[in-house]
Amino acid sequence: MDINSRFRLDGRTALVTGAGRGIGRACAVALAQAGAEVWLAARTKHEIEQAAAEIRSAGGRAHAMVADVTSSSSLKDLFSQIQVLDVLVNNAGSNIPEPFVEVTEEHLDRIMDLNLRSAFLAAQAAAKKMLEHPERQGRGGAIVNMSSQMGHVGAVNRSVYCMTKHGLEGLTKAMALELIAHNVRVVSIAPTFVETPLVKEFMQRPGFSQWVHERIPAGRVGSVEEVAGAVLFAASPAASLVTGTSLLVDGGWTAQ
Repeated sequence: MDINSRFRLDGRTALVTGAGRGIGRACAVALAQAGAEVWLAARTKHEIEQAAAEIRSAGGRAHAMVADVTSSSSLKDLFSQIQVLDVLVNNAGSNIPEPFVEVTEEHLDRIMDLNLRSAFLAAQAAAKKMLEHPERQGRGGAIVNMSSQMGHVGAVNRSVYCMTKHGLEGLTKAMALELIAHNVRVVSIAPTFVETPLVKEFMQRPGFSQWVHERIPAGRVGSVEEVAGAVLFAASPAASLVTGTSLLVDGGWTAQ
């Protein structure tokens, strides 16, 4: 068998949440380049429409869908418009770095809602959609949860973020054990700090860039393409025996 064909997603349909920019957008592009029909979901209409248009102009298949994953009704509407689903990249998330003793209930609820509750509900909806079409289960489905290196370690000023990502890692393992009977794999991707608009903002804070670079043995932050490459592997038949685990794309951060 040609190993390169194992990384192809021809004839498959993928949904990427938080696809308007950064990692999510790069993931959508990578999946489309591998042959998948991609649905891009995010709250900002012009961002996902632009990303979808760029994919189509390059010969790919892409659809933009405005959706707020923290809204149950919005999620329901999103999944109702996708007839079949083979891959979910559960990417939507955010962070509000602040000292533990200063975390407000508002910030706690906001990050918990987006990073964990909505990820659970999106994964649940995706699994149900995959199980609706048993004839497609022969080739398998994949749910890829976007976690973080902070789902494996702790960090100052990231108590809520670490909590949600550790929770997502636990969810990944539990989902994997239940869904493998239906040939649906569940994998988490755990990046280090990556060049995204959010991280760029953090890097402008005094001392932050030095703190990050001192802790990454590779000596640099990651690129969105490096994360998208891991996502493509996890979503593809090349990873057919990979489930219930986390792929660390962290430049060695958690090896210390």
